[in-house]
Amino acid sequence: MNYRIFALLTLLSGCGSGTQKSGNPHIEIQTQYGDIEIELYPKKAPKSVTAFLGYIDAGYFKNCSFYRVLNEENQPTGAAETALIQGGLWKTDTDTGRQIPTILHESTRQTGLLHQNGTLSLARQAPGTASTEFFICIGNQPLFDYGGATGADSVGYAAFGQVVKGMGVVNKIHHRTVDGELFAPHIFIRNIVRL
Repeated sequence: MNYRIFALLTLLSGCGSGTQKSGNPHIEIQTQYGDIEIELYPKKAPKSVTAFLGYIDAGYFKNCSFYRVLNEENQPTGAAETALIQGGLWKTDTDTGRQIPTILHESTRQTGLLHQNGTLSLARQAPGTASTEFFICIGNQPLFDYGGATGADSVGYAAFGQVVKGMGVVNKIHHRTVDGELFAPHIFIRNIVRL
């Protein structure tokens, strides 16, 4: 009897924890096409991860969207091919998004995290302007790394997580109907939560 209880408790202890085997927090992006589980890397990108988890805890991502896509059809001729889906508050709650403090930029040179297939990274204008907007890479995207060819500053974007489950959902979203670089309609995100 005691053995059965011990076995059950051991089994249950591995379920639903936000830190899995690696000790890193996991989050889930809940979309109309399914859920995307992402492992975050607080030891490598502490500022980005702390801010993003704070936005989750504050409920900012409830009822937001994936609104932008880059694919082979919507990029200029001769440009390096880039593939991603981008989401956040920009199209659903711009006023709140503008009031949130920005995050100090953590480049891939500092963190050692590269923009590979399934990487979660912060979208931004100039370095240090990122907040609630994020993107997920489809395929390896070295142009977003430090020294890459995107942006005039060449410091790249701040990678801070990796899809561990649900890349099929990411790809399904990537192939939805677009108008230029915007999804038409936007892809509804019910919420982003800690696991």
